[in-house]
Amino acid sequence: MLLTHLKIVLPDAVIVGGSLLLESGQIAGVYAGDAPSYSGRTVNGAGLTAIPGIIDLHGDMLEREIEPRPGTFFPVDMAVHELDKRLAAAGVTTAYAALSFWDVDRPESVRGEAMVQQIIRDLGRLRPTLLTDLRIHARFEVSTPKVAPLLAELIAAGQIQMLSLMDHTPGQGQYRNIEHYIGFISKWRQVDPSHVEEEVRARLARSGDLMERWAIARDIAALARDMGLPISSHDDDTLEKVDLVASMGATISEFPVTLEAAEEARRRGMYIIMGAPNALRGGSHSGNISAREAIDAGVVDALAADYHPATLVQAAFGLAAAGVLSLPAAVALVSAGPAAALGLDDRGGIAEGLSADLALVEDGPRPRVRATIRAGVPIYWDAAMAGR
Repeated sequence: MLLTHLKIVLPDAVIVGGSLLLESGQIAGVYAGDAPSYSGRTVNGAGLTAIPGIIDLHGDMLEREIEPRPGTFFPVDMAVHELDKRLAAAGVTTAYAALSFWDVDRPESVRGEAMVQQIIRDLGRLRPTLLTDLRIHARFEVSTPKVAPLLAELIAAGQIQMLSLMDHTPGQGQYRNIEHYIGFISKWRQVDPSHVEEEVRARLARSGDLMERWAIARDIAALARDMGLPISSHDDDTLEKVDLVASMGATISEFPVTLEAAEEARRRGMYIIMGAPNALRGGSHSGNISAREAIDAGVVDALAADYHPATLVQAAFGLAAAGVLSLPAAVALVSAGPAAALGLDDRGGIAEGLSADLALVEDGPRPRVRATIRAGVPIYWDAAMAGR
């Protein structure tokens, strides 16, 4: 396939009126003007900006697709296919579906052990047929060690592609302000705050000492390292927390909640990930550090969808339009940055020899993804592309 008359975002430059040749699933040529004579399928890309296929290393959407309301479940295979379509339409070509390994009070929850096993089993079966390269990001809640044996078994079996270490015990991390946590959760669940407060007291009573909570996490992290998985820490808030996770081999700091923690993680050579919704909205829904503040401080390597995949392209183009970053630097936050953090050296940029993963975006006040291509094959192609 030959794409012509494009605005092409390269790692350190932008080509206007360029062309891209895609062959055998790879980018075979990048041209500043007209490409050499070509007899295959040609697509006129006038008015479109070509960026690398977006890589999302943390998206919580699959759980919500399966259980959109408490106790209301849809088939896993249906949910996977629906999320797959949403991701493709958002310009995402590689995604890590974040699944929670968390000892919840409701065994029938989407986060219950039986459901997690089914999701992983079904996703593994469906993966070869999907539009996107959809992988599994296991979120290990260290305050609930009962889930560790199952997680260890799945890691050893090669069914997990990324591990993150989390501690959502109220009073630290993402929820340092317990009152804010109670208000947020009660509003989210639409329950009386006193009910959440009672849950919090019970949870704090059984959470144990900080180091006790993290003892098993060290063993899980060691197994993940042996399997070559990228390891991230979630919601770093103090220098001590960064020191702890770095000692376990974490190379990614996801959603640090203070600038101090982000700067310490950067000093240790860790990749810093912030939420695209945070960057787009201009603030954290949890009242923690703003992604814009962290970007201004120069400590952000990538953006993640977190809970909304459409925010990835919107945040990148929005940062460039606002003059916060150049277009190549902003696009790198959703492509080259996550690729580097995850060790994916075959994608994340537009260059000869890389996988032909692309998103074609119509720029404007609200950019629109018009087409997404993965390994040279269109996986999303909207009506505006029909006449091209």
